[in-house]
Amino acid sequence: MRILIADDDPVSCRLLDRLLHKWGYDVIAAHSGTEAWEALQAENAPRLALLDWIMPGMDGLEICRRVRARSSQSYVYIILLTANDKVGNLVEGLESGADDYLTKPFHPQEMKARLRVGLRMLDLESNLVEARENLQFKASHDALTSILNRGAIIEALERELDRARREGSSVGILLADVDHFKIVNDTWGHLVGDEVLRAVTGRLKAEVRSYDSVGRYGGEEFLILLPGCDRAKLEAKVEQLRKAAVRTPIETSAGPVSVTISIGGMASAECPQCESNQLLRATDAALYRAKVAGRNRTEIARASDMEVLAADLGAASALPETLQSSISDK
Repeated sequence: MRILIADDDPVSCRLLDRLLHKWGYDVIAAHSGTEAWEALQAENAPRLALLDWIMPGMDGLEICRRVRARSSQSYVYIILLTANDKVGNLVEGLESGADDYLTKPFHPQEMKARLRVGLRMLDLESNLVEARENLQFKASHDALTSILNRGAIIEALERELDRARREGSSVGILLADVDHFKIVNDTWGHLVGDEVLRAVTGRLKAEVRSYDSVGRYGGEEFLILLPGCDRAKLEAKVEQLRKAAVRTPIETSAGPVSVTISIGGMASAECPQCESNQLLRATDAALYRAKVAGRNRTEIARASDMEVLAADLGAASALPETLQSSISDK
């Protein structure tokens, strides 16, 4: 564990350095309050600090206040060192943000024990942060595929659309659906179906950029967001994704399984005034056309889909019953 000692007295600093190295700490020494504050702001700053109360440049109380005023960095456990043992000083030090207080001259074993308390507190804080991050991940990610779940990917869509409107750019919106996925489940079972979904997820993610987003929109349907992607770029990208997903059979516990996907796409710049739900409806209409046209293909939405979407969807009721069933069996 790295530890900061801040003391302008060279004798005290050497004594602390010797003790702490003996106890296995990696010591960073500062000889003024200003140096101590700079050390605590550095990348990978120590999370344990021994600060003298009175130092040139900035005293220990001011450093405590500044550390506690931060919100983004990891917690720093601070022990104040002072020759003044008055109760008022103790209260002032703790209220400034110090976690503990040692009076000079201190007994080495007492300091060692208090540092152990600090280590336990930091371990507890790290465990709490990890637990919180795990909960946040579970709340925003799909349990099967570990990509964004429906709620989180729609939130991401709203953010990207807001940014695109501010910057005058475009977001590529894709809906990808595994063709005849019900047949996969019925033939090989749901566990193999899960393997197929995870494999398709991996193939899609491998083809997008680090700042693109892939989310599970439905059972076997994926929503993919491509910031900065206009219609021309979208047309190339959507076919690239389809080919990557179907390039080779997927190896599963039941053997290789071949699947295809259909993709509908829409560039938000085609309808910059549209809300996210309208863009999703248009993208879904493009996916629907890909399904009707035979699957294993891509379709790009047209701006006119905003007007004719209701008629397109309603037309399905006029199709022969066998074709309706085929379309609904994605």
